[in-house]
Amino acid sequence: MNPDTARDIRLLALDVDGVLTDGRITYGNDGEELKSFNIKDGLGIKLMQRAGVEVSIITGRQSHIVERRARELGIETIIQGREDKLSALQELCDARGLELNQCAYMGDDLPDLAAVNAAGIGMTVADASPVLLASADWRSSQRGGDGAVREACDTLLYARGQLEALEATFK
Repeated sequence: MNPDTARDIRLLALDVDGVLTDGRITYGNDGEELKSFNIKDGLGIKLMQRAGVEVSIITGRQSHIVERRARELGIETIIQGREDKLSALQELCDARGLELNQCAYMGDDLPDLAAVNAAGIGMTVADASPVLLASADWRSSQRGGDGAVREACDTLLYARGQLEALEATFK
């Protein structure tokens, strides 16, 4: 990853299903929806925030579980129910006075393609659709929901020259 491009990133936008989760949706007997999140991804998000990079969520589905997880992680901006991820990403940029090249976007499937292509750094997970795997600037070695977001955060922070100092705060 180009360090200059990584240093320009001010916003990391993440899809949920297939990125922050493994893409599975489980329904309980009473109709509740269940999702599993990887705790390592959560720490990666917190490290990005500590490095001064805003993290936001853009997802095509609506879920109270996503709102809860975002609150736990200090993610203030959640855009739910949006299939057009690029227009949602552009709205985030416009509201913050950013250009698309100052954003990294991580997705896993066709609804994410335009945002991955337009972002300064388009990112995807190891088990993404073939089109995203071919289009992304960077791909994780981990599957969605299995630490792929943490790997992306660590990669960005390393390229920005911030990872070692952040890790040292845990010693």
